[in-house]
Amino acid sequence: MKTGIVILNYNDLENTKNMLNQIKDYECLNKIVVVDNASKDDSYNELKKYESKKIIILEAKKNKGYAAGNNIGLKYLQKNTNCELAIISNPDVKVLESVIKILIDDMKKNPDIAFLGPKVLESGKIIKGMKIPSFTNELLSNIPLLHRLATNQLRYKNEYYQSPLTEVEVVHGCFFIGRLSCFKKIKYFDENTFLYYEENILSKKAQEKNLKIYIDTTVAINHELSKSVDKSLNKVKKYIRLKESQRYFEQQYQSLNPIKMFMLKLTYYIGLIYNYLTFWI
Repeated sequence: MKTGIVILNYNDLENTKNMLNQIKDYECLNKIVVVDNASKDDSYNELKKYESKKIIILEAKKNKGYAAGNNIGLKYLQKNTNCELAIISNPDVKVLESVIKILIDDMKKNPDIAFLGPKVLESGKIIKGMKIPSFTNELLSNIPLLHRLATNQLRYKNEYYQSPLTEVEVVHGCFFIGRLSCFKKIKYFDENTFLYYEENILSKKAQEKNLKIYIDTTVAINHELSKSVDKSLNKVKKYIRLKESQRYFEQQYQSLNPIKMFMLKLTYYIGLIYNYLTFWI
């Protein structure tokens, strides 16, 4: 199956160049699309030097966020290539060609799978599939010192994974593969979030269309956690962006009532005060 990959760059030139050098000769990739999300470090001009028949460099005139930037690449693949599959990848990912080949083969053999992720090695931890957060989980994630408990609640227990291919609710957004027809069916990423919650929203939209999401537990990629985000946003700004997306997700996709939305916002301010204090101390 012909496969393209979309890499979103924002002021992360070195990581993006390293990834291009890593994957440019992978025979399993028919098209590599890099979207420069209105970087301010001359990334676009530098990346243009890599352009070829296989590697396409696109430029977003304005940074409208992660979802909008990736949609540029997905829609390019949809309209201008004969690719059936698309990989979404952060620039700070290390992936072997053998891993991509296995994921492509999984998609070929299992036409019922819409989106598929590998295991993710991140900060010394192994992350597999995740669950869509409940309201209680969202509240806990806003409260200082309890957010780690909330994160752990979203992960399936190891015994859940009884077979190499296991259905999950959410895949890690740093690297996953999907059918272009399925991206189109769910109208791509929701561009109303700037950063964070893209995987949860994609999963809810997939559920509405009865599309299946799986993890292949036999393969893994390495993710050097959020280097590009860390360069652009400090701790407080990251928290604000995260919780903006959280409120949008809960209101639009979980249909929270006004009382629950008030509770969510109240715990947001508790977390915000804590983040301000720990950032400046």
